[in-house]
Amino acid sequence: MGGNGGSGTSAASGAQADKRPNELLTSWFVRSGWSKGELARQVNRRARQLGANHISTDTSRVRRWLDGENPREPIPRILSELFSERFGCVVSVEDLGLRAARQSPSASGVDLPWTGPQTVALLSEFSRSDLMLARRGFLGTSLALSAGPSLIEPMQRWLVPAPQALHHEPESASRRGGRLSRPELDLLESTTVMFRQWDAQCGGGLRRKAVVGQLHEVTDLLQEPQPETTTRKLFKVAAELAELAGWMSYDVGLQPTAQKYFVLALHAAKEAGDKPLGSYVLSSMSRQMIHLGRPEDALELIHLAQYGSRDCASPRTQSMLYAMEARAYANMGQPGKCKRAVRMAEDTFADADEWDDPDPDWIRFFSEAELYGENSHSFRDLAYVAGRSPTYASLAEPLMQRGVELFSKDGEHQRSYALNLIGMATVHLLQREPEQSTVLAEQAMYIAKKVRSERVNTRIRKTVDTAVRDFGDLAEVVDLTDKLAIELPETAEAV
Repeated sequence: MGGNGGSGTSAASGAQADKRPNELLTSWFVRSGWSKGELARQVNRRARQLGANHISTDTSRVRRWLDGENPREPIPRILSELFSERFGCVVSVEDLGLRAARQSPSASGVDLPWTGPQTVALLSEFSRSDLMLARRGFLGTSLALSAGPSLIEPMQRWLVPAPQALHHEPESASRRGGRLSRPELDLLESTTVMFRQWDAQCGGGLRRKAVVGQLHEVTDLLQEPQPETTTRKLFKVAAELAELAGWMSYDVGLQPTAQKYFVLALHAAKEAGDKPLGSYVLSSMSRQMIHLGRPEDALELIHLAQYGSRDCASPRTQSMLYAMEARAYANMGQPGKCKRAVRMAEDTFADADEWDDPDPDWIRFFSEAELYGENSHSFRDLAYVAGRSPTYASLAEPLMQRGVELFSKDGEHQRSYALNLIGMATVHLLQREPEQSTVLAEQAMYIAKKVRSERVNTRIRKTVDTAVRDFGDLAEVVDLTDKLAIELPETAEAV
């Protein structure tokens, strides 16, 4: 093996003699537009954030990687994360030609034991590491994005019935009614609701550490003797907090961290025996895969969610899952299946008010405005996949307009309002109406200043880039570009 990017020496001479240029890494490197010096600087910066201060990469070291030298960990993982962020899709270590053999399942970070004690231990360890490092989501050399079979196959075990273990309430816990009282449990649940409201109003960047800290506290409680009913409720709280920590991490651009929290949330939801909550976690994972350009993976995750909760999820939850299924089909370029899923989302949502049981707080965000927003984004995505089709853009416009109108009256979900304004701006660009697009983009920019969401900022920047590419000489577009540079400079660090 080659050096680690620092003072390490090269591998055994026999291996070096067989060394061939790394064509995969070279291909990604050339497309990135980076120079060797820029890539070296980014690797060094990320290594310092990890705490690997011994790494000191330079242009000659990068050249040797391109020539076929295999760097030691954590360099392959750092390169995987840097290229993934650069291209907005999962670029695995294997994609870079830096590992010939597949990882063992446990090394991927998502193929975890489906047992209560190990779920608690992993949640505790990961949340503690996140609180200690809190730097770019890079929490150790084993953390990387998973996709394809290495992600889907472990998640399928969510459907496998758990073995019927004998649950015994510790005698001391039974005598004193457990360490936690009902009011204390209620307080934990209401705190989670409050965190979720903060996220909707302020984005993922403001309170992420607070959510991770609360999650760590709950894992401490799960390691103490509790009655079985209390343990299940604590697992439910842990699942909701882990999903929210994952969602906030996703929102600020910490993709490997987000995925790990989602996986742990699914494990906790299974321990809680809450299938609808598990389906919600899978929908968040699906949304992340769409964001990362993996719609096939997104569809697999949504189908797992639908199958696992088909007999117990409320109409509102089922409607949300159909809407995400439509997004996946849209990004796969399958209009017939997308339209069918859109209709199913609308029809199922119509039954939500007749559902007898109150919906849990985690799905209440899925309002009529969200339904319109999701379905309009499906048609917008279809338009792009179909080569900027005006037909699909015209299907998106009335739904998007209705979503924007509803969100404008809702002061609680500011990030969703901003995202739908951006969506409407992109629809106008598809319809070659740049003046209307710039007005909406400016409105989204105003909200983005109050919402710490790298996802919102990135979408605004991409929309402005598209406007510049297509209508760069238009005065309104020039003004919008100037405002973007002032209002949303690319300096914010994720927390």
